[in-house]
Amino acid sequence: MQKYNELTPEEIRVIENKGTEMPFSGKYDGFYETGVYHCRKCNIPLFSSIEKFDSGSGWPSFDDSIKGAVKEIADADGRRVEIVCANCEGHLGHVFRGEYLTPKNTRHCVNSISLDFKSVEDDEKYEKAYFAGGCFWGIEYWFQKAEGVFDANSGYMGGHTINPTYREICQKDTGHIETVEVIYDSNVISFEKLCKLFFEIHDPEQTNGQGPDIGSQYLSAIFTNNIEEEDIATKLINQLERKGMKIATMLKDANTHKFYIAEHEHQNYYKLRNSKPYCHSYTKKF
Repeated sequence: MQKYNELTPEEIRVIENKGTEMPFSGKYDGFYETGVYHCRKCNIPLFSSIEKFDSGSGWPSFDDSIKGAVKEIADADGRRVEIVCANCEGHLGHVFRGEYLTPKNTRHCVNSISLDFKSVEDDEKYEKAYFAGGCFWGIEYWFQKAEGVFDANSGYMGGHTINPTYREICQKDTGHIETVEVIYDSNVISFEKLCKLFFEIHDPEQTNGQGPDIGSQYLSAIFTNNIEEEDIATKLINQLERKGMKIATMLKDANTHKFYIAEHEHQNYYKLRNSKPYCHSYTKKF
């Protein structure tokens, strides 16, 4: 028999007796770190942070679940559809469709108390890489599509102020570059393959920005974590230059430049709008 976690009286009320926590009261409402949400009762993975979005409902919302992890049950009232953990049948919340809040047109409305969050920071199989190549929305879009990439976060890097905002970046007085943090499984995709993709989804020869986005915040750069990554990036730049290209991409030390994640409205920009970048497209170069 499977052993379940010991639950508090409030957790029993919600998870076992199908209760509901008050809106805007749960710890995961307005919470957007990168990782996986597990069942509080039995620990199986239920939702990925990639699928989380702000529905304004007051409860954590996901437009998809991990395959096979969540079961749907028609509510006794005949109007709503309950969602439970497929393993232990602990109550999670309800699922709603037809609201057109995301391209998947689905909202898993979940009680925070039914979940436990585990950050990718605690999972040794994931590594991070940092790429800047114009508007971070487009760079994020392409890296999220790559096999082996868990997630890509838009943010700021390379400047001299603490906790910069998008407004400050646009004023061009912080020194930061719009940068994407790529979280990936190195057993599936290598840093070299990530670099190749980076060079193929933007124009690394443009010196004043990217496409129509002109300014220092849109420059091309790779922030390397170690000498191995620097050597790989340098090798690829040399390959492109031997083909006649004049590469403007800068190599900077990620250890001396802190990554600041951008405001929530800048995350998953194209994914949530079911659209494609206007200034980033794929062109094979290797």
